[in-house]
Amino acid sequence: MDHRFDATERFAEGAQFIAGSLRGGSSGRTQEVVDPATGGTVYSYALAGTADVDAAVEAARQAFPEWGGATPGERSDTLHRFAAALAEDADDLAAAESLNCGKPIKLSKEFDVPGSIDNAAFFAGAARHLEGKAAGEYSADHTSVIRREPIGVVGSIAPWNYPLQMAAWKVLPAIAAGNTIVLKPAEITPFTSLLFAQAAQRAGLPDGVLNIVSGAGRDAGERLVGHPSVAMTSFTGSTAVGKRVAEIATGTVKRLHLELGGKAPFVVFDDADLEAAVHGAVAGALINTGQDCTAATRAYVQRPLYDAFVSGVADLMATVRLGDPFDPSTDLGPLISHTQRDRVAGFVDRARGYATVVTGGEAPGGELAKGAYYRPTLVAGAAQDSEIVQSEIFGPVLVVLPFDSDDEGIALANDTPYGLAASAWSRDVYRTGRASREINAGCVWVNDHIPIISEMPHGGAKASGFGKDMSAYSFEEYTQVKHVMYDNTAAARKDWHRTIFGDRP
Repeated sequence: MDHRFDATERFAEGAQFIAGSLRGGSSGRTQEVVDPATGGTVYSYALAGTADVDAAVEAARQAFPEWGGATPGERSDTLHRFAAALAEDADDLAAAESLNCGKPIKLSKEFDVPGSIDNAAFFAGAARHLEGKAAGEYSADHTSVIRREPIGVVGSIAPWNYPLQMAAWKVLPAIAAGNTIVLKPAEITPFTSLLFAQAAQRAGLPDGVLNIVSGAGRDAGERLVGHPSVAMTSFTGSTAVGKRVAEIATGTVKRLHLELGGKAPFVVFDDADLEAAVHGAVAGALINTGQDCTAATRAYVQRPLYDAFVSGVADLMATVRLGDPFDPSTDLGPLISHTQRDRVAGFVDRARGYATVVTGGEAPGGELAKGAYYRPTLVAGAAQDSEIVQSEIFGPVLVVLPFDSDDEGIALANDTPYGLAASAWSRDVYRTGRASREINAGCVWVNDHIPIISEMPHGGAKASGFGKDMSAYSFEEYTQVKHVMYDNTAAARKDWHRTIFGDRP
């Protein structure tokens, strides 16, 4: 068994990290953090109130002139040290993430933690590579220069499904570009965000550049989004909450980045490698117990392969091992909470009235009954307009539907409000090329589903939001483009002045 994380000892001073110090929250309310694998409380803390948000924003505002004025090389050096500090903390980060979220320790150790360290290393390099149009005389009498400048204080809100990676995706591009930031993690998953901030401090990030407020959305979250000193809001979460964030942000005309819900299609054409598609579907549907906005949720399989695909997925799902997240052999951990498990079960139970639950569809008994576990579930026979096909479930549930023509398969893939991610499976490069062009999503994988890399962007279309995480595209979102134009003539009267007064000189 891997070591477990003692949050009570590590965060004895509180779960707010403001101006370089841990402290308690001022809301007057307490949050219990529950281990979803056992249902037991592992930490209790005072939630942030609006006064804590104000203090964090002020700390970020005070830190901005120095950090924003640092050279790209200076920021890069700090981020390189940050990546090294995260690597030193790898075991604690993995243990904290698995305890807080119920992730299998192998997922935390092999996906969440190394991916976040790699993000830090990537943005350490990106800090020195600000892109801009070449300086030049685009007007005969002037020289134009493009500057990319930091925006100011960024207020970011992260979800509970990938607390460490979302902290990295929010914080790293913002500070690499010279901004300062206040991050609000989900109040039920604060552990790795706090460890992340502590590692940054050890790496030499100045106090106030990165602040963490652990509080509820209606208090801390809404105050952060609406704060007049916050110049940009970045939010990852549900589409419904994203709409509320957008409404508040418009009140102070902030720059806005939204990464919202998803309902990723998994399109299998009749010439696909069936074994690869089956394995890809199970892995893509069950990663993080299905609590992934890019998870494979809707499998559309061309009719010649449909029956074999359903059978293969059901058989493979039956081999998935549920268990203690700290057991290295565990494949599938619990959902984040009993509330979320019951929500997922509700979707499946309602679907029994119009579809077939091929496998799964229940919570396990025995020792696992104490946790928020739910068996891998495959649903077939649902209509395209049914709830289980159209709505984001956020659990270990895959629904499979047949299609006949390629036109139909692509049309079905596009037939939801979401557009975050998708995959297409075929040996035919022309088929997959068409699918990658015509499926409306921010990412389309070909013969795979889920892998992400720091150098490439993540973000969606339609109701899945706008803006990018990771990559240089994300980095650019945290900068303000400024055009500086120099007169080269030294003439007091310019030719264009005659359009306003007088005649041509």
